[in-house]
Amino acid sequence: MRVTHDKTAEAWGSGDVPVFGTPSLVALLETAAVNAVAGCLAPGETTVGTWLDVSHLAATLVGVDVSAEAELVAIEGRRLTFTVVAHDPQNKIGECRHHRMIVTRDRFLAKIQGKQ
Repeated sequence: MRVTHDKTAEAWGSGDVPVFGTPSLVALLETAAVNAVAGCLAPGETTVGTWLDVSHLAATLVGVDVSAEAELVAIEGRRLTFTVVAHDPQNKIGECRHHRMIVTRDRFLAKIQGKQ
């Protein structure tokens, strides 16, 4: 992902500086976890994020490319636990421990829509 102005702390309102914002870092970390298991799920299954413990370790300027790599470290029933690390070309910029639950997509959406 390239850091653009819409991904900055300033744009998110999570700070007032034009650097890669923590909300964008969280999205990058979650996307890496989603991608790590996407090809391993049964038809109709997906994952939903349920918990993150994030450290934002270094600032990254607009225009710089960032990436993240997730490792699945535990499977407990439907709960998947990942460690995820993000880098820019110079630094490790973030890391997290992340839980995702395997759900049946249609059943999950029907349950949510029934609450409205």
